[in-house]
Amino acid sequence: MKKIVFLTGAGMSAESGISTFRDSGGLWENYNVEDVASIDGYIRNPELVLNFYNMRRRELLKVQPCEGHRLIAGLDDQYDVTVVTQNVDNLHERAGSKKVIHLHGELMKATSSDNPNDARCVVDLSEESIDINIGDKAKDGSQLRPFIVWFGENVPMIEPAIEEVSKADILIVIGTSLNVYPAAGLLRYARRDCEIYLIDPKTVNCPDNYGITYIRKGASEGMRTLINDYLIK
Repeated sequence: MKKIVFLTGAGMSAESGISTFRDSGGLWENYNVEDVASIDGYIRNPELVLNFYNMRRRELLKVQPCEGHRLIAGLDDQYDVTVVTQNVDNLHERAGSKKVIHLHGELMKATSSDNPNDARCVVDLSEESIDINIGDKAKDGSQLRPFIVWFGENVPMIEPAIEEVSKADILIVIGTSLNVYPAAGLLRYARRDCEIYLIDPKTVNCPDNYGITYIRKGASEGMRTLINDYLIK
């Protein structure tokens, strides 16, 4: 069974209605990244940051996986599929994907402010109890915070992601600008004989020596093209 690894970014979830940060009308236009997506911003104003992610969770509950998410999940029967995502939503899981590595954390989880990567302190948030408020405590007694990897923090799941990419027969990149490291460097770990596809309606600058097949379409339309023109032989 061939191994497929997907690397997905904001463009994947944009089709579901999740606001992106970098595009016009995206979240960065209403908030400074330093205020809501950095460890320094959290230290300065934890209430602002908690409220920001509380709002993002409510937004997530209103949307559904797009066709692209479902098409990825549907490949599990024919391939050994791993999804490596830069997105913090749970749309891949809700679509049915079984192996998902979240590089930047998970929006529907909370963790310790003192020990954010201690698995004993990570808790699932439910629709009935979706907010994190000042005074909510983690298992170690510290303030609960979003289980998100912010700018200025290490990316603990990058090593498992590198291992998966290094074993891939097929690597498919969807909806990411490949500007944010360390995720953008994952292509370097693909084997020489790995087939690489990049699905994005916009131009994404990649070194020519990767031998990438470009599919200049959105996530769902691009996945249909990939399956029909390249995977079904």
